[in-house]
Amino acid sequence: MGEYSHSIDTKKRLIIPAKFREDLGSQFVVTRGMDGCLFGYPMSEWQALEAKLNELPLTKKDARSFVRFFYSAATECEVDKQGRINLPSTLCQHAGLEKKCIIVGVSDRIEIWSAERWNNFADEAEENFDEIAEKMDFGL
Repeated sequence: MGEYSHSIDTKKRLIIPAKFREDLGSQFVVTRGMDGCLFGYPMSEWQALEAKLNELPLTKKDARSFVRFFYSAATECEVDKQGRINLPSTLCQHAGLEKKCIIVGVSDRIEIWSAERWNNFADEAEENFDEIAEKMDFGL
């Protein structure tokens, strides 16, 4: 849980907040996410996700495309002594990461957003929050 702002440096290094490092561990997987962000998974969650993806039917074109796209950019990240990870250029391009980044805790993963994309998403979500919540049956 939570939202943190950090900058990515010219060497594509990004500080991962200490709160998230505890759950992610010293090594975790980052890959392309939905909505123009990156997803970061602790190894245990990544392995569980891999098991689910392996169950998708290879005969379905959409399944093959999704798995191919998802895995092709996946990379193991190791946290350095300063709490940073080094992100490959392909992931930075996918998420539009240039300077200011937002790191968000979302259930079993983190999401890494460019500040601009996150602000656009957050503005739209806030505008429609009540309507979205009404369509979902949380039982609250």
